Amino acid sequence: MFFAKKKSPLSFFLITLLLSSCAFFRPSPDKLYNRAIKNVPYDVVIVPGVPYDGKNWSPVMRNRVVWGCYLVKKGFAKHVIFSGGAVYTPYVEAKVMALYAEKIGIQKDKIFIEAQAQHSTENVFFSYCLARKKGFTKIAIATDQFQSTLLMGFTKRNFMLPITHIPILADTLSQINNMDFQINADSAKVENFKSILETQSKWFRFRGTQGKNIKFEKE
Repeated sequence: MFFAKKKSPLSFFLITLLLSSCAFFRPSPDKLYNRAIKNVPYDVVIVPGVPYDGKNWSPVMRNRVVWGCYLVKKGFAKHVIFSGGAVYTPYVEAKVMALYAEKIGIQKDKIFIEAQAQHSTENVFFSYCLARKKGFTKIAIATDQFQSTLLMGFTKRNFMLPITHIPILADTLSQINNMDFQINADSAKVENFKSILETQSKWFRFRGTQGKNIKFEKE
């Protein structure tokens, strides 16, 4: 099986509440990084998406893409999965990030695109599924500290294989994050686009952020 046994709605709520209140007690990014590099290389690193406005990558997207590329260039990860669909804007986030990664110098055969996810929990879920289909068993996730903290409980509870967190180190990123590229994102644009704000209710979106819309038993 790919996934751990699904928790009941009540237990999920109680665990989520507990983890939210204990977020400050998570290991620091430096500790997580130092733990992670003891087991390199990883088969693949997951980089969650962020909306793209069609003009420039945001600081958040830039940080995540550059960090994911850094891990691949250092040999800490053999491949990278960029994850994210066209959620709030007409641009498929994963495809946009992949275009930037190519500009940075990552070879196409090292890049995979996961374009279904609409929430951070789905970034992990669908990327995990893709990684398993590719035969990858050593999986990591690379993102900013805040998102990594929020996802840590989710990654520990729901998957049979461990997912290692390698959060962005601000000091390291500041030394390499002077990159400014222009891309042609036409290939990442979706026609007849509708925002998630139109297609999902506020309650459904809230459930999505917690991973409750994911049908684990069907995978």
